[in-house]
Amino acid sequence: MLKRISTSREAILLYAIVLLLALIASRFPGFIAPANLLAVLNDTSPLIILALGQMVVILTRCIDLSVAANLALTGMVVAMINTAMPGLPIVVIITIAVGLGALMGAINGILVWKLDIPPIVVTLGTMTIFRGVIFLISDGKWINAHEMSDSFTAFPRGMFLGVQGLTWFAIIVVILFVILISRTALGRAFFAVGGNPHAAVYTGINVGKTQFAAFVISGALAGLTGYLWVARYAVAYVDIAGGFELEVVAACVIGGISIAGGIGSVGGALLGALFLGVIKNALPVVNISPFWQLAISGAAIIFAVAFNARANRVKGRVILKSAEHATS
Repeated sequence: MLKRISTSREAILLYAIVLLLALIASRFPGFIAPANLLAVLNDTSPLIILALGQMVVILTRCIDLSVAANLALTGMVVAMINTAMPGLPIVVIITIAVGLGALMGAINGILVWKLDIPPIVVTLGTMTIFRGVIFLISDGKWINAHEMSDSFTAFPRGMFLGVQGLTWFAIIVVILFVILISRTALGRAFFAVGGNPHAAVYTGINVGKTQFAAFVISGALAGLTGYLWVARYAVAYVDIAGGFELEVVAACVIGGISIAGGIGSVGGALLGALFLGVIKNALPVVNISPFWQLAISGAAIIFAVAFNARANRVKGRVILKSAEHATS
């Protein structure tokens, strides 16, 4: 049991993060100061939230490449609402953001479920459409800090128990997902649909509805992150979070979420996001251009997929050997 825990994907990732921090700290001790580690966690919070939403989509053998565009469109919409009605309560703003994000996720889910279009094709299409809509409603213009109300930008930056509001949102989402995945029928359905969709049908699970629910959850979290992102950085524009969908997928794959579906964990997605977050924040410290992060994310996806494929082949050989011994 202890050996299985020590060699699990989550444990390997945790060791890698600790080793990475140790290597950076050997040259720049200030990087592992508690205040700086909290700042790294805060910077990584949007990635954590989106990775968890992406996780449930991937578990059902789908993928959502529109999350960053969803984030950008929602962020632009709530920023425009705030400039038009600066007195609108933040709770209403967040509700609009989550609702709009969920609606865009539902569009993806409907197209995959009812029209049986491959998820990668659907979300590539909606990704482009959402970016286009941002340009149409904003006329390509930016919304900057001086146009946003103080309450709008202050909410995710506010401190509670020494931790910023953005980080608390990520912590709450992690807790909710632990409950969703481990304690609810929907959480079990995600694994069943991804593991064996044909068998899931025979157990009474509606594969299409389950995939639809996954897209809605992913979209809702993208919408929430849209508000948090725009409020934190106090700017909204067409290309906000451009390419961020690659980092989201990378965080999931690095965390052991199988692209083939049915395999993954909340802890894995969390650690995958933290791993990329540490790398992103460490690059400027070691004088490496942050633009290398996309290359690193892409390489990490290839490595993680290859690692998963090799692990599955080894597992398959072990099962075959066990079967041979049982029949001999």
